[in-house]
Amino acid sequence: MNIIIEALQGGLGGLASYLAAHVLLCLVPAFFIAGALSALVPQQSIIRFLGPDASKWVSYPAAAGAGSLLAVCSCTIQPLFAGIYKKGAGLGPAITFLFFAPAANILALSYTGVALGADFAIARIVLALSFGIGIGMIMAIIFRRGEEARLAQSEAFSAGEGISRKALVFLLALVALLIAGTLKLDFLKAVLFSIELPIHGAAGLQSLLDILVPVDEAVGAEGLSVQGLFLIALLALIGAAAWRGLGQVDNGFNRLTPVALGLTALTLVVAALGVRVSETGLLLTVSVRTAAVAALCAVLVPLARRFDPWDVQQWLWETWRFVKQIFPLLVVGVFLVGVIRIFIRPEWIQAVAGSNTVLANLAGVVFGVFMYFPTLVEVPIAKMFLSLGMHPGPLIAYLMADPELSLQSILITSAIIGKLKAWTYVGFVALFSTLAGLTYGAWVDGTSLWLLAMLVGGFVALLLGALHLVDRSSRARTV
Repeated sequence: MNIIIEALQGGLGGLASYLAAHVLLCLVPAFFIAGALSALVPQQSIIRFLGPDASKWVSYPAAAGAGSLLAVCSCTIQPLFAGIYKKGAGLGPAITFLFFAPAANILALSYTGVALGADFAIARIVLALSFGIGIGMIMAIIFRRGEEARLAQSEAFSAGEGISRKALVFLLALVALLIAGTLKLDFLKAVLFSIELPIHGAAGLQSLLDILVPVDEAVGAEGLSVQGLFLIALLALIGAAAWRGLGQVDNGFNRLTPVALGLTALTLVVAALGVRVSETGLLLTVSVRTAAVAALCAVLVPLARRFDPWDVQQWLWETWRFVKQIFPLLVVGVFLVGVIRIFIRPEWIQAVAGSNTVLANLAGVVFGVFMYFPTLVEVPIAKMFLSLGMHPGPLIAYLMADPELSLQSILITSAIIGKLKAWTYVGFVALFSTLAGLTYGAWVDGTSLWLLAMLVGGFVALLLGALHLVDRSSRARTV
């Protein structure tokens, strides 16, 4: 009975920590960006750079470049991935975008270099770039016939103008909001002023939360703060208002529409505040980040008014559609991860992944899936694994898999592109992450770079040859 209670507590605690600490400043803007991509960006603009007819020298680097700017995890990238895929992006570039953004965005790379060393950061970007583009190309070849059928409908709408200036400015403002809320730069942390609210029960409430949702760094449990509890309450209010305010906005604006949007802006500003519990109440710290988030939320209002009301309605409705499709899967997945994580002990790591073997690298991949952590949290966890005796090879396998794969992201990807494509993608990520770990681990152990290059080159040549045969056979059946 105790283990069941502990597992439930782990699931609820993980969900509460995730919602309070990680979703708001990255996932909420990501949903609105996805809605804007779907409703305000002409299909031709997406097809031009990421479509199946775009040059591979343009589409794949464009997908990787776009992903490198977003400090997001495998769940936060899902609405953006769904948005560009729906608008006619080719499967290959869309997969590259899906892979590269969590694995090798600028923030993740810089944090990796500081925490683990330049070798790990360089290995991460080189492997993520080559694997992201490689997996995208492989997926495009394997599912070429299915993609041709999907994109045949897109071709009928491919003619037309590119993205308008007002839509581009609006999108850039939304992206700026996401970046301002997530980028960990010193100037954004600079304190503008502080104020203390005399809430005498705050300390007692925090003590109660520490008991209900305890902090356990060994398993990545971050606990729940008073600020986090208030943010979860705001999320619940947003959901109640948005059900009609955004869910029925395609029939026209209603009185709950501004309520849902106002609560969303308030939630983002509160999430950007620094809040610390003191003996006499709550100490609120307003930083440059807080001011930037508030200013960008305010700027979005006049920018949105430049569009026709119908365009704004479609933007909000598409945003809500993405929320309904993705957020429930996210909640279920995070809860299950919290439950499963209770049964995994860090002391097992050295026994399983202390050497550079195939089994150890597969274990690193499994750690990445089942011990999933939000974006950037994988870096201090990787540092913990390294200190506990994990070999650098399996550690790279973990760093490659953790940002890409989680139970919730697999469920969401399946809902977007279908189960067969999703599980094929999962298989390739697991395969290439294992190969990356074995290669890097062998180099650390002193294996000649020439020998490693020959072995990896032989594997890639064999894989490309098999894919060429598959593609040629598929084209022959089409003809």
